[in-house]
Amino acid sequence: MAKRFTKKNAATVHASTPHAAKKMESDPMPVLRPNRDVFGESVLVLAIILAYTPVWRAGYIWDDNTFITANPCIVGPLGLKEIWTTRAADICPLTLTVVWLEHALWGLTALPYHLVNVLLHAACAVLLWQVLRSLHVAGAWLGAALWALHPVQVQSVAWITEIKNTQSALFFLLSILFFVKWLKTEKSRGGDRLYGLTLLFAVLAMASKSSTVILPVILCLCAWWVEGRWNWRHATRLIPLFVISLADGMWTVWNQKFYAGAIGPEWEQTWPERSVIAGKIIWFYLSKLVWPHPLIPIYPRWKIEPSQWTAYVPLAAATLALLFLWRYRNQALRPAFFAFACFLAALFPVLGFFNDYFFRYSFVSDHFQYLAGMGPLALAGAGLTQISNRVIPGKRWLQSIPGGGLLVILGILSWQRAWAYQNAETFWTRMLAQDPDSWVAYDNIGNLLLKKGQMDTAIGEFETALAIQPNYTDTHNNLGNGLLQKGQVDGAIEQFQEALKINPNDVKTHNNLGNALAQKGLTGEAIIHYQQALQSNPDSAEIGNNLGLALSQEGRLDEAIAAYQQALQTNPDFPEAHYNLGNALSQKGELDEAIAHYQKAVQIDPDYTKACNSLGLALARKGDVNGAIEQLQIALEITPNDASLHDNLGWFLLQKGDLGGAIEQYQKAIRFNPGDANTYNGLGIALFRQGQSAKAISAFQKAVQLNPNYTDAHNNLIKLDTLARQKSENK
Repeated sequence: MAKRFTKKNAATVHASTPHAAKKMESDPMPVLRPNRDVFGESVLVLAIILAYTPVWRAGYIWDDNTFITANPCIVGPLGLKEIWTTRAADICPLTLTVVWLEHALWGLTALPYHLVNVLLHAACAVLLWQVLRSLHVAGAWLGAALWALHPVQVQSVAWITEIKNTQSALFFLLSILFFVKWLKTEKSRGGDRLYGLTLLFAVLAMASKSSTVILPVILCLCAWWVEGRWNWRHATRLIPLFVISLADGMWTVWNQKFYAGAIGPEWEQTWPERSVIAGKIIWFYLSKLVWPHPLIPIYPRWKIEPSQWTAYVPLAAATLALLFLWRYRNQALRPAFFAFACFLAALFPVLGFFNDYFFRYSFVSDHFQYLAGMGPLALAGAGLTQISNRVIPGKRWLQSIPGGGLLVILGILSWQRAWAYQNAETFWTRMLAQDPDSWVAYDNIGNLLLKKGQMDTAIGEFETALAIQPNYTDTHNNLGNGLLQKGQVDGAIEQFQEALKINPNDVKTHNNLGNALAQKGLTGEAIIHYQQALQSNPDSAEIGNNLGLALSQEGRLDEAIAAYQQALQTNPDFPEAHYNLGNALSQKGELDEAIAHYQKAVQIDPDYTKACNSLGLALARKGDVNGAIEQLQIALEITPNDASLHDNLGWFLLQKGDLGGAIEQYQKAIRFNPGDANTYNGLGIALFRQGQSAKAISAFQKAVQLNPNYTDAHNNLIKLDTLARQKSENK
């Protein structure tokens, strides 16, 4: 970020006289013709779209499920109200609101989400150009283009979840733009409107992502840059913004610690350790701007050695650099001080002084410097422009070659990097290729394999992850799920218990352990863990439903009904909870209410055959045999190979007197499940009523053979034998 200085104008900037300030304020802005503006914007936007063409084929990756595809505020049962009134707001309620609107427009189709992110990034690039122009920065367009096409931005643009960055940056830049305009027209007509817009967009930026809490500091630096000196009047006008920023920052720190879970040994660094981390972070990000290789989604987590004096060299160097630039802030190094100060201010929330959940994986990430990179890259653009002007004076097309060539290189690098964000499998396999010790990658690859049913391979990946990082709750949890799917219940329980030793309050683990214990028949213990999970997350309909099932198995129907009802208050469209509540009410003999919940379950999920079956049974108990038959026929259209549905339909047809239909259904049931004694007994009754006594006897004999203790089949067989003897004697 450079501005041509001579000894004369440097002294003028240094002066604090009203005349000097007036001179700075009256400097004319560079005026470009409208068609040149449109051309510059078009080239910038087109270059960004071309660089990010890989997103056209991209899908969802890590954390997209938590943020979008499985977020109850986006896909239900929660919604817009909860985004703004509950902890679900997280640190970005306005961004979640935009995603909620996107989901309402195009559902979970990934492409539109990606395109919105690319277009937001393009809009930010155009705005950055305008901001740099308003600040009289040389090479403003090149500086904005360098920032927009730099491959460190790929993580923010190609990852749907990082719309938090692109959206917040849009409002961040709008706030700066209107603030600079306000500085230049403060006392003129319309100044209050510009000041109001500055505050408005600042609030929108912070509501989009809390990392923009540094905006008041950036605005103060902009005021110093524009006026050439510090003016406390501007700081006082920004007091409301500082108050909002402080409140948002305090909420974010609390949220990260107590809601996101950034608490425990992985975040218990001492202040000397945090100082070492901060120094390394500053130079790490600067080095990636200068040489963006390698770029890794999750960089290896540093081991900090605060006992060694050399560990403090990076922080000392950064401090000395800032002091040196401050010393010459009103001379030739003024642009460098401005850029470096903006860079440090934007990085401050992620320098390690405050806990961030992501720090459990790494202290650095490309998306953390989305805003911070603006200053150094704008400085680079200004410097390159001025060097080109001096080396190749008067030939503009030749002057553009160095900058244009650099942009082409950066664009190609961004295009190549964007392919790594195609899907979860590509994301994690490439991650593992770059860092073979990435336990996070092993864990997530294991999850992908688990979803494909490759349980043995998935278990191996989880075990490898635990060998590298044995204290990760999620991996123990995932390994437990894999073992549970394999039927190794005891092994699964052991892994869930290990996870709870690391994090006794982990909701997922308590729920999963409850599932494993219930599967083993230890429903009493399962209930305890479901209840503990609900204490931490009372809004989980899934856990409430699981608790209801366990209580039902214990015969505690009233408590089970209360658990189901609580689950349905959270998620009224939860078909399993309606079905299970219907079963509990049916067991209590409350058939009308049970039928209502079965009907609701079927209404929500028309393919829910279990609910159709239970609805049919309940209707039959109420005497509505025709209604029961209709429900069973609907269910069989969905799952025609379900033996139990054929068996129940046979029984209803038998009650109605449709003997041929009943026999047909029983025969189909036997074809799909030849080991059910009850089906043979029903078939025997239908055959007997149709007058086929010999075949009926054969059916009853098969029922007794399958279940020697089947009293009804024995009695039916005895009855037929008696009738046969009586008929023989009468002859």
